Amino acid sequence: MALLRERSAAPAAPGRPAPARRPGLALAVLGVALAWSVHRLLPGVPMLTAAVVLGVAAAHLPRLRTLVRTTARPGLSYAGRRLMRAGIVLLGLNLAFDDIRALGWGTVLMVVGVVTFTLLGTWWLGRRLGLPGDQPLLIAAGYAVCGASAIGAVGEARGSDERDAATSVALVTLCGTLAIAVLPLLQGVLGLSDAEFGRWAGASVHDVGQVVATAQTAGGAALGEAVLVKLMRVALLAPIVAAVALGVRRGRARAAGAPRVPLVPLFVVGFLAAVTLRSTGLLPQAALDTAHTVQELLLAAALFGLGSAVDLPALARTGGRVAVLGLCAWVTVAGLSYGGVLLLSG
Repeated sequence: MALLRERSAAPAAPGRPAPARRPGLALAVLGVALAWSVHRLLPGVPMLTAAVVLGVAAAHLPRLRTLVRTTARPGLSYAGRRLMRAGIVLLGLNLAFDDIRALGWGTVLMVVGVVTFTLLGTWWLGRRLGLPGDQPLLIAAGYAVCGASAIGAVGEARGSDERDAATSVALVTLCGTLAIAVLPLLQGVLGLSDAEFGRWAGASVHDVGQVVATAQTAGGAALGEAVLVKLMRVALLAPIVAAVALGVRRGRARAAGAPRVPLVPLFVVGFLAAVTLRSTGLLPQAALDTAHTVQELLLAAALFGLGSAVDLPALARTGGRVAVLGLCAWVTVAGLSYGGVLLLSG
């Protein structure tokens, strides 16, 4: 009997999910399958956006709410953190150093400027509005860089509360989804050519899938420009996360006995290694396509997990301040991007 108790208490084998995580991971897999189905039926809805919405819905449906908050919580939290890291690493395979050079220094500087001002300005305003926890920083990262992926990466480096990450993902996803419908209506009003509209979408819309859904309305030329500019924003994720990790490390250094954190998180090293590997040109297109599919599935599972942590009643209590910050951040990133595109075209 003692031997049986020892075996039952033994940790799960490496690479295998602990039994406590299995219900949540199974629910995340189901959520991904439903998100994929929604995207297939409605191609204008990115799979990652559908995954967040389905996660929020699962957390509030009467028959699933108890399961999501109890039995499935360990696995959903695991998906929101660990699977997010793996997806971010694979995200690096979408970008090569030649892509950055092809943009030209003017566009690179424009993107860096937009990301920097949006990040710092949104962070400052969020703190002035009194948003709790890490919400100001996470929302700022989501708007400035690459939506939910940036929130997950910065949240990992900060060790942020899951509820702060979930609220930030919900807000950024909502605004990114609205951008898919709103930005194409403004192309003619603002007098943007297809290529200029693509650069504007790439510099101002949040998640990669939302950028694609927005830019494809103006044709192939717009889509190509949008993806390149967007991937330049993604490339800035690494130095931003490294800076956040450095801040956490210095803060903990002041606290006696606090554990040290790595200067550059391991998943950011993996992201940079993936960019380098893609830049060598050694990977065949079939391998890149497979990696992209796996990346989408991992991020969808992670976002379903984060979405399931959203507490709408709690969000409603700070809804006014969150909405103000989201609107201001959206106007800031869209306005700066539009000005940058006009400056480069002039």
